[in-house]
Amino acid sequence: MRYLITGKNGQLARAFIKKFEKQSIDFSAPDESRLDITNAAAVADAVAAYTPDVIVNCAAYNLVDRAEQEQGRAFAVNASGPKHLAQAAARQKAILVHFGSDYVFDGTKENGLYEEDDQVNPLNEYGKSKRSGEDLVREACGNFLIFRLSWVYGAGKQNFIHKLKEWARDSEYLKIACDEFSVPTCVDTVVDVTLRSLDQGLQGLYHLTNSGFCSRYEWARFIAGRLGIHKFIRPVSMDSFNLPAKRPKFSAMNNAKLSGALNVAIPAWEAAVEAFMREEHFAS
Repeated sequence: MRYLITGKNGQLARAFIKKFEKQSIDFSAPDESRLDITNAAAVADAVAAYTPDVIVNCAAYNLVDRAEQEQGRAFAVNASGPKHLAQAAARQKAILVHFGSDYVFDGTKENGLYEEDDQVNPLNEYGKSKRSGEDLVREACGNFLIFRLSWVYGAGKQNFIHKLKEWARDSEYLKIACDEFSVPTCVDTVVDVTLRSLDQGLQGLYHLTNSGFCSRYEWARFIAGRLGIHKFIRPVSMDSFNLPAKRPKFSAMNNAKLSGALNVAIPAWEAAVEAFMREEHFAS
């Protein structure tokens, strides 16, 4: 199997690259200058030149608040880009793996976690662009895997764990939203489950998260406890931050469809966070 990875510099792409290098898997991860997914011709040329069996789209515009002003850029990367990749995958007879978001939901569901067939209703431009990307992939390519992710974290400085550590170092106390709920999801889980899904020939739309759910405040308390951070963490309303983009207050997704299809237990979010912190050598 030959894999073509987009979004080389993101934390998810880096996790795939790390796994592929460790297992000596044949892959290509071009720089954005060589594979700009918003350029249909560049995508077509790259796919035709490399002839992958699988295209893994890790490229994404994920600046949720800035997307309110940069709708064009958000839709170019999160919607038009996946469409170009899907069209190229169809021509190549390759499978496209595309990653969606829990922000396609509005957070109003009250009787359980979000399922794959629940109605989508994004509240912000970022979520709208991710919903459009899902739709365009479905229309352009019959051979696809769409995985909706939430609260993704991985190696580097763009994850919530690193940011919390920095905030604790620089602030007398912390304010964290206690009314925003979803599922912290480790890139290592995403990579492992994605590859297992490909091995078993899955297709379609699935929710790929770690198991369980929590508030942003509960996640922060969990991290602080593991790092030995003793700063006071005050639970506050998400609305108190006055962010430009409106966010769903409850967007936790159920991974039962995917875990059932694979006959595997996906690790709980707490276990995944602890494993990640050990792997990345986080310390207080």
